[in-house]
Amino acid sequence: MFPTLIGTVVIAGIVGYLSEKTSFTRNGILPSIIICVGGAFLFYFVSLMFGISFGAPGINAIIASVGALIIIPTHWRK
Repeated sequence: MFPTLIGTVVIAGIVGYLSEKTSFTRNGILPSIIICVGGAFLFYFVSLMFGISFGAPGINAIIASVGALIIIPTHWRK
């Protein structure tokens, strides 16, 4: 459980960093990483509680991070 949680954080951080470097988002590097890690944490614990999964934990982390990047910034932007 603990190595999966650490891997989720690392993968989410990489996704957040790459999203800024490829101009997928315009939030800034640190906010994008925080958004990705938060979304990945949320999905990790929801998947533990309810058994929802897309496959491997790494795939779950990537999908949750990208989903958080799409949902969060567009909600607050005009």
